[in-house]
Amino acid sequence: MENRSIFSIQQTQQARNLLIFLVVVGYIVTFIIASRSDFQFTALQIVIGVSLGAGYLILALFDAEIFRRFPENTRNLIFFSAQCAFVFGIGIALGPGGNWLIGLPTVGVAVERLSLRWRWSVYLGMLAAIVLPILYYSTWEYALMNALIDSTAIFFVALITQVRMNEQRARENAERLTRDLEAANRKLAEYAAQAEELAATQERNRLAREIHDNLGHYLTIVNVQIEAARVTCESDPVRALDALTKAQDMARKGLNSVRESVAALRISPVENRPLEEAIAELVDESRSAGIIVEFHLRGESRSVEPKSALALYRVAQEGLTNVRKHAHATRVDVSLDFSQVDRIRLAVLDDGAGAVNTDGGFGLTGIRERVHLLGGEFRVETQPEKGFRLEVSIPIAEMQ
Repeated sequence: MENRSIFSIQQTQQARNLLIFLVVVGYIVTFIIASRSDFQFTALQIVIGVSLGAGYLILALFDAEIFRRFPENTRNLIFFSAQCAFVFGIGIALGPGGNWLIGLPTVGVAVERLSLRWRWSVYLGMLAAIVLPILYYSTWEYALMNALIDSTAIFFVALITQVRMNEQRARENAERLTRDLEAANRKLAEYAAQAEELAATQERNRLAREIHDNLGHYLTIVNVQIEAARVTCESDPVRALDALTKAQDMARKGLNSVRESVAALRISPVENRPLEEAIAELVDESRSAGIIVEFHLRGESRSVEPKSALALYRVAQEGLTNVRKHAHATRVDVSLDFSQVDRIRLAVLDDGAGAVNTDGGFGLTGIRERVHLLGGEFRVETQPEKGFRLEVSIPIAEMQ
């Protein structure tokens, strides 16, 4: 922005220097032509001619300050009319010599300020201001010849000014596009950083959910098996030993699962096998803990996306873990429903103690996050002493 301002100031100064130069050269040419044609100026003519040139120059340099109170259209009308009048007056006062040089900068200003329609009025007005003094001092033939020459000069000034303006606009557009591109690159870098941070946060949340789901599941079973071993260690040593063996096996699985989650190299429990088979294994593990669990499969089984299958698996896992930890239930029903074409439903229903508030559990929060990230629905129905129902529905696309 600062470089553009400096460039604009430099251009304005160059235009002012060129204007002064052309006015001075115009007067020099006027006096040279007059001296060669033995034209004698009176003192009054010289004063009037120079005064008109000074007025032309002042108006060209300070028109913005002089006409700042006028609307733009009115300001342009007064400005160009006055400049044409000044050029005409110089030609009448000092003779047709260099007044055409003096009038050319006004042609360039018309290109910069006016639309194409109104520029022609200035072109014709300036041509008349240049040619009429010639007609006043000379013949029609000489005036017509000069009209053709001056028309060519006006055309080239207008053309060069237009080319310069087009170049300037192209440069400004290029600079604007460069600034926009730089801003877009900065925004893109910010968005990339935000996306990276979001991905890292989501991965941390995923790992937290995996550790909680797995470790909570296995430790709950271990705790149940150890408790069973304590109760039966004296009355039924064989059963107690079996319970301890199962507890050890669950502890080993839990340890391996935690290691895999922390290393982010976990093999999905639903990988390379049907979803209903993975959930049936969870049901069997809960049965081994002494709880009556029934698994219901509705509709025709089909393969689903790994992320959807894993989410449903974790829902079943968390539901069964909560039953063992909190429900004090005698029966649990796990239902996996494939009957709808575009979604799968999973429900875990127990007849246990129920709950008053379900907002504080990390496990349910993790399930809700999983389901919502997949565009699914999450619902909990419970009342004290009337059991607990956990149900989710996830939209899925059948894998080909």
